[in-house]
Amino acid sequence: MNSLRGERRCAVRANVTVRACEFWYALAVVVYAASLHAQPASAQNVSLRIIGINDFHGHLEPANNAITVPNPANPARTMPLHSGGAAFVATRIKQLQAEQPTNIVVSAGDLVGASPLTSALFNDEPTIEVMNAIGLELSALGNHEFDRGITHLRRLANGDCQSQPIAHHQTCVGADGKFSGARFSFLAANVLGRDSEEPVVTPAQVKTIGGVRVGFIGAVTRSTPSVVVPSGVAGVRFVDEATAINHYAKELRAQGVQTIVALVHEGGDADGGYDSCLNPQGPIFDIARELDPAINIVLSGHTHRGYNCVIDGRVIIQAASYGRLISIVDIEIDRGSGKIIRERTRARNVPVPNGVKTGYALRASYPPLAADPKVAAIVEHYRKLAAPLAQRPIGFIVDDFERRASTGGDSTLGRLIADAHLAGTRNQGAQIAFTNPGGLRADLRTSGTNGLVTYADAFLAQPFGNTLVTLTVTGAQLKQLLEQQWSSRSSANQSARGRMLQPSRGFTYTWLASGAYGARVVSGSMRLDGRPIDPEDTYRVTVNNFLAEGGDGFRVLREASNRVEGPPDIDALIAYLSQSSPARPLAPDRASRIMRR
Repeated sequence: MNSLRGERRCAVRANVTVRACEFWYALAVVVYAASLHAQPASAQNVSLRIIGINDFHGHLEPANNAITVPNPANPARTMPLHSGGAAFVATRIKQLQAEQPTNIVVSAGDLVGASPLTSALFNDEPTIEVMNAIGLELSALGNHEFDRGITHLRRLANGDCQSQPIAHHQTCVGADGKFSGARFSFLAANVLGRDSEEPVVTPAQVKTIGGVRVGFIGAVTRSTPSVVVPSGVAGVRFVDEATAINHYAKELRAQGVQTIVALVHEGGDADGGYDSCLNPQGPIFDIARELDPAINIVLSGHTHRGYNCVIDGRVIIQAASYGRLISIVDIEIDRGSGKIIRERTRARNVPVPNGVKTGYALRASYPPLAADPKVAAIVEHYRKLAAPLAQRPIGFIVDDFERRASTGGDSTLGRLIADAHLAGTRNQGAQIAFTNPGGLRADLRTSGTNGLVTYADAFLAQPFGNTLVTLTVTGAQLKQLLEQQWSSRSSANQSARGRMLQPSRGFTYTWLASGAYGARVVSGSMRLDGRPIDPEDTYRVTVNNFLAEGGDGFRVLREASNRVEGPPDIDALIAYLSQSSPARPLAPDRASRIMRR
């Protein structure tokens, strides 16, 4: 395929609270960023601004997306600032480009996939069209770029209409009646052909900016096969991120490129707010410590967190997700040597305030941006096309169904969707249903009056369009399934909640936070309708096809027998809401089905 197109620590002293310490640190960041404009580059140096996004996931409209900011009335407290929306992202990027004309716009992956209806209904073609209009130049592949396989990815890159119809989905319905593909390049150094050593997309690109050459290398989390359906990664394999990046960094240096930026779709987390870096931890920091010293900047993603770190003199930054933040890394490059001048590097994350539900005090501190008219017109075109399906009423709810987990690990949204999946497959003998938390992408909220839920509201909460599968497992396999909740890379800490499967009504169990790996589920605690699960007995269990194929590390499900395919998961949810709530709006089930001891 051609080009598919110092750790910061807040010292807590006597009589200084952590919250106050974080506030003064945040204030220092603002002053630090402002000082950038007072430090013009010398004639010998070239100034370059790297403008980055990550995990956009087709969030073209502002919706309810928000970022936590200090409360202007009491900076020791925080409050939500509604942020994001493609037209507002475009305006913010234009502002940043006007401040520094020598710039490049990049992405650390997951531009598409798990998208709201305005993008997903049209096979994510609107998001590619919007990114072209914004002026994106390079994007690392994310794991969600593989959701529908390499053929779909190639089509997004190179253009053409979707040839295989999908229910409700439309293709090539842009203003010009066609889809021309991406005008930017997708990068990934660590995605190789199944039987070759050749990358399936361009691993790295060199850009000549302001007369100097800057190298960009892409990579995606090597755990992609465990979080994508097998059909999505058929024919490709994923190798160690740092090893692959270093290989191409060496090649770039051999070509005389001395300033190198890594776009890595892997992440971590840190405390202290979206522009801080207290207690950084996670895979991206482990990867960064293994990188070639020539790699000066790492723009990361995947974990949907906001942080701004300096580890061993190297910037590692992430801008949360959905266009709520934008990362800015201002660097200076010595024109003679082509090397970055690290001490003059400035990095920050900035929100994209859109004015939605924003009071006077927040407006004063974070003035809402105007929508970019060109991008707004693209979004409005697709919004109108999606409206007949998106606005279709499907039920009523009393209160929001949230993804926030209980102490045990299940949530009101998880319980609702598991119940819907069970109801939708009872005719296949289903007794229990589980859904994976990664498939729950947003709280289920009402967008209408009197608690009305629309098709778009339900789709936003569960956007993957997976198919339900009912299969047979033994009681012993059921316990093994639950134990595998702690087998993922993200749950190395023994006391951590793993990828907690959300159970349907009637199924309960207890787990030990201090239990040994493979023995955390309390013996005899698994019950179905109050009766203990018998290890020798068999049970009919419904999951989505991603889990049925061993996704998220639930390998035991590959061994299950008597598989029967059911309806799409979104259809089951819509049917459940439609049938359960006409007479009385549906209320969240607050009773946890998973107990943590």
